[in-house]
Amino acid sequence: MKLNELSPARGSRKLKKRLGRGVGSGTGKTAGRGTKGHNSRSGGGVRPGFEGGQMPIHRRLPKRGFKNIFKKNIIAINIRDLSKFESGSTVDEAALIRMGLVKGKRDGIKLLGQGKIDYPLQIKINQISKNAREKIESVGGSIEVI
Repeated sequence: MKLNELSPARGSRKLKKRLGRGVGSGTGKTAGRGTKGHNSRSGGGVRPGFEGGQMPIHRRLPKRGFKNIFKKNIIAINIRDLSKFESGSTVDEAALIRMGLVKGKRDGIKLLGQGKIDYPLQIKINQISKNAREKIESVGGSIEVI
């Protein structure tokens, strides 16, 4: 069997019905659209969410909540995630992206204290929790908040 010999199973593919090919075809003249009205015209049909003039559901339901347009997107990483780095290496935003720990748009990175670390690292990061700072400094690492 070759790629050019492959074909769909018999009866699995139907031909598209050809509409508007004369009255005798059974699907001529109005081509199954009925007579007159918005849907019978070319370009006719209603926009998504239109309910025939009734007040649409997205307008009937009350607004809820609040969207803060000034919200900062801070990515949180934990100390346990830093196990990918070797002892004494520098951990900054570029290194975290290279290791795949940080992705997408962000306004900053915060280091949290979940997990443990046994070797020193030089960390340059936007924010750090008190617990994480204590753990890093207890093994001889250094922290620089940028």
